[in-house]
Amino acid sequence: MKLSHLNHAVVASTLVLLTSLASVAQAETVGSVDTAFKLIGPDHKVVVEAYDDPRVNGVTCYVSRAKTGGISGGLGLAEDKAEASIACRQVGPISFPGPMKQQEEVFNQSLSILFKKLRIVRMVDQKRNALVYLTYSDKLIDGSPKNSVTAVAVDRSTPIPVK
Repeated sequence: MKLSHLNHAVVASTLVLLTSLASVAQAETVGSVDTAFKLIGPDHKVVVEAYDDPRVNGVTCYVSRAKTGGISGGLGLAEDKAEASIACRQVGPISFPGPMKQQEEVFNQSLSILFKKLRIVRMVDQKRNALVYLTYSDKLIDGSPKNSVTAVAVDRSTPIPVK
């Protein structure tokens, strides 16, 4: 009897974990362009990735960023540049499954083996009924991180629910 309860608890815990992992946004590569030829290993390039906002149906963010090639880049050991550009767009009807935080990190991606991450934060501009997305690297460059911002206007008939 106790084993049965334990099995149910394990199954329930696994389902909760899988559900939380499913809400984590995954990047989809849209395309890339080579920027520098490397004799050994992949070329340096700029990649464009799409991220669907996990808490806003109908919004996708497109991020372009440098990807280091060469031997270290091919092995995943290279440190990518701390520069990115972002453009978020309405790609379908916008809806909100529930109330949103005023400000929330919605994506992050490691750019190096050590510490540096590319982050995307969503902010709600209630006055203008818009979603503002900021991308930045947590590596400081001359005292401030490189960053880029974009916004998606939401039709006034669909108010953004904020916690």
